[in-house]
Formats: sequence, C-alpha cells, structure tokens
Amino acid sequence: MNEELEFVMIKPDAVRRGLIGEIISRIERKGLKIKAMKMIKMSNEMAHKLYEEHEGKPFFEDLVSYVTSGPVVVMVVEGPSAVTVMRKMIGDTDGSKAEPGTIRGDFALSKARNLIHATDSPEKVEREMSIFFKKEDLLDTENMHSIY
Repeated sequence: MNEELEFVMIKPDAVRRGLIGEIISRIERKGLKIKAMKMIKMSNEMAHKLYEEHEGKPFFEDLVSYVTSGPVVVMVVEGPSAVTVMRKMIGDTDGSKAEPGTIRGDFALSKARNLIHATDSPEKVEREMSIFFKKEDLLDTENMHSIY
C-alpha cells in the first residue's frame, strides 16, 4: 500500500473537552504515524485559507469564528491510504448522524461543533498542511530527522 500524508486538526471544542489524548490515541492505535504536531491559536487568515472553498456559503463566517475561538491541535499523519482511513475514523460531518465507533459518532452531537477536521482528498493535503507546517517540520519519528 502507498504511504500517504494527511492533515488533521483537533478543533476548539475537542480541546476544551479534554479529548486531545483520546483522539491522538485512536490515530496511533490505528497505525498512523504522527509526522508533525503543534497546538496553536489559529488566526483569521489561517482559517480563511483553510476553508477558502466554503467562502460565500452561509456557514462560512460562523466556521471561521468557531475555529479561531480557542486553541486547536494541528498535525500531519502518515500511513497507507491515510486520507481514506482518517475520513472513516472521524465519521460523518454531522456528529448526530455519525456511526458509533467513529470520533464524531462517539463524541459529537452536531454538524457545527464536530471536534475534528481532516483533509477530504489526497490532492488537498499539501495545500492544507502548508498553512501550518513547513516541509522540514515533518519528522521521521523512527529515526528522528526531517523526512525532507
């Protein structure tokens, strides 16, 4: 299987609720490797860039306000089919409809406050990742050096 990178963000509601460890643990237990990770307070500029495809939609400003309302944890994970694997792990965008066993299915109740973001296609990973990380930030965790 092809190793693939995936961008993941643990949103402010998950941080406030103390779910960082639970979410990271699920990612690691699945077999994905964390290549970079940091906790930040996202700026409006970062949020606009991350969600630019939704600009002009009725929910856009609320989404920007939400993701900039508190700390988030951003990370890059790697593994076979990482994008597909993460999307299955996080569950439906609407937490009330997400399957039990998924992150949103177990911990989220709404579409507006849904705990986690993961890039929805391999083509978008590089763009989203580059908002928060430089290539040299990505580490080979087995050998502890930059993978670039």
